[in-house]
Amino acid sequence: MKECMDSANLHRRLKKIIGQLNAIDRMIDEDIPCEQILMQVNASKSALHKVGHIIVEGHLEHCVKEAIEDGDSDEALGDISSILEYYSRL
Repeated sequence: MKECMDSANLHRRLKKIIGQLNAIDRMIDEDIPCEQILMQVNASKSALHKVGHIIVEGHLEHCVKEAIEDGDSDEALGDISSILEYYSRL
């Protein structure tokens, strides 16, 4: 990952998501009602989606912007296309 990305923020978010997933695992063992488990699954999914959004935003702000500034619009467009393809799968 590029230096210019806020890796500390991403690591903090991922650790929180890992904690949420561990909590979901415990909830299953503790026979917690399905609705409560699904609420936590949805919260984890949303948090992971936000991590993806931050990564996309950082890539556009730094890598794509740099390619445009360097006059390499083909590379920039290729990067944008790849990012959209990967991110739309989430």
